[in-house]
Amino acid sequence: MMKTTLLIKEIYLEGFKNLGHFLIKNYFKLFAWFSFMLFFVALYAFIFRLYTGFAFD
Repeated sequence: MMKTTLLIKEIYLEGFKNLGHFLIKNYFKLFAWFSFMLFFVALYAFIFRLYTGFAFD
């Protein structure tokens, strides 16, 4: 698990290395974090629906 976490961290850092302009770099970082948050909200909603017995018909 720790190796996977370090790999994700390295991919994240490599993705933003030498991007260029300060505003563009910060915009993409903000967009990445916003996307991560939306993914985890959707994951939470799915797990909650599974836990409460929602019928996926």
